[in-house]
Amino acid sequence: MTPGRSHSLRMLTRMMILGSMTDATDAPLAPDALTLSDTGNHGAALVLALPRPDENPAAVYLAGLGSEKSRAGMRSALAAVVRVLGGGSIASFPWCSLRYQHATAARTRLAEEGCAPATVNKALSAVRGVAREAMRLGVMSSEDYARIQDVAAVRGHREPAGRALAAPELQALFATCDATTASGSRDAAILALLYATGLRRSEVAGLDVGHLDTSTGAIRVLGKGNKERTVYITNGAADALRGWLAVRGTAPGPLLYPFTAQGRAREGERMTDAGIAFVLARAAKRAGISEVSPHDLRRTMIGDMLDAGADIATVQRVAGHASPVTTSRYDRRGERAKLAAAALLRIPFGSGSTRTARRPRSAVGSRSGASS
Repeated sequence: MTPGRSHSLRMLTRMMILGSMTDATDAPLAPDALTLSDTGNHGAALVLALPRPDENPAAVYLAGLGSEKSRAGMRSALAAVVRVLGGGSIASFPWCSLRYQHATAARTRLAEEGCAPATVNKALSAVRGVAREAMRLGVMSSEDYARIQDVAAVRGHREPAGRALAAPELQALFATCDATTASGSRDAAILALLYATGLRRSEVAGLDVGHLDTSTGAIRVLGKGNKERTVYITNGAADALRGWLAVRGTAPGPLLYPFTAQGRAREGERMTDAGIAFVLARAAKRAGISEVSPHDLRRTMIGDMLDAGADIATVQRVAGHASPVTTSRYDRRGERAKLAAAALLRIPFGSGSTRTARRPRSAVGSRSGASS
């Protein structure tokens, strides 16, 4: 590699990745900072062998991911691995010296901390990705790479986080949107998009006017994995979106833009994921209901569609899930069936029993005088 190209790669890596890759514990490492404390159980200690910035496999792995959201998620996963293997930062961790026993140790420790199986497996996926780039860079042997790939995933699953909203709660949310004001019209459009289409908040924030077909109600969405899908809005959701477009206009650009605290529109700017969540949280507070996240509305949409008789394959496509198994986790019909089945049992106690309780016999005058 020529000196000029090497310098360019180092600068590119530093600007694009390393500057945003460090975590809260980004401090100079002591020589033994990356030593496993229980090597008897999980293998040899890591050897401090830091690569040049242009050969950092973690930087290359993160740079190759398709979106900043993906990079943020995997950066967090790698930070968890660094933490359980001794501390430091992602940028300074000796990934080239990572071996099978270290990946296994990280898996075990994260699981012992109570992390959900999906969280542990995400960390393992990130480690495998870094190992793959290390092998491609020539700083890890193919044998060590293959052994790391062989670390088994954690089995099990957890119930989806969040909650589904009842119909009165949805009505209360929309009632907080004052359609006579510009910001109120925008808020109604945001709520309509989150619930009627089940879009993720990043997908809502990423919409442009050009993604809409107002004649059919079709919306083109670019979702996870750079996959495009089409969703549709009808009835009240279409009315909310038309109301916002009447205020905003149909000029090209971001569909939704932010407002200042004084109510001034910041035209041409795009709302952020956090801005979408803030609008929903504010509406929930005004409505006097429990906290609501954008994912709660997505979960509610999926459950309501299935309750209304939509087949799971169609709902999967609307939600943008890679597998119908993921969609089925939000199906409330199974829970109601389990509740109905539980009610079929008659337990001979309390309201389900015809027996009446007898008063305990007084210990006074009893022959034994013993108490239980």
